[in-house]
Amino acid sequence: MRDLAQGVTRFQRDVHPAKADLFAHLAVNHTPHTLFIGCSDARVVPELITASEPGELFVVRTAGNLVPSHAPGPDAVAAAIEYAIAVLGVTDIVVCGHSGCGAMTALAEAHDLRGVPAVAEWLRHADASRARTASCGDVAALVRQNVLAQLANLVTHPSVAGGLAEGTLTLHGWVYDIATGDVENVGADAQATASAA
Repeated sequence: MRDLAQGVTRFQRDVHPAKADLFAHLAVNHTPHTLFIGCSDARVVPELITASEPGELFVVRTAGNLVPSHAPGPDAVAAAIEYAIAVLGVTDIVVCGHSGCGAMTALAEAHDLRGVPAVAEWLRHADASRARTASCGDVAALVRQNVLAQLANLVTHPSVAGGLAEGTLTLHGWVYDIATGDVENVGADAQATASAA
């Protein structure tokens, strides 16, 4: 905790004053252009990976970058998606998986999750991803397939389907390699580019 407190002190002393105009603008404006759905993994920092300034990304982080399909009832992920599109007016959504994902590793290697029942239940949102890679046990393949499956889940959300139908929203699927810094485009816009070539 001491390191965090020292970080706050450095932020207040060095960073905030250097970007005072930006923070003054952000105090009364909230207009991110992209909803970034990434993993909760501490090694994956969306603003760092994309070199984004504060205010540019609306970020949702879940274990395994999972997006539950639309369903009735309260759902924090669904609420964030709807808010990003309907209220903030984002024009892009990125679903970003990453190398060495603990959630995907647990699924690919069939780890015993009985000691973490909430995690086990949450990871059921990756059932379609597992089905696509059932026989290979390859974490990297599961990470890629999971990004594609979560993009498919996104489209079940009415606000996403509406934005796609109106042409005001574009979906992107990325896989970030922690060791190299590479970001591979594997999703919806990559497939559209490949078909157009």
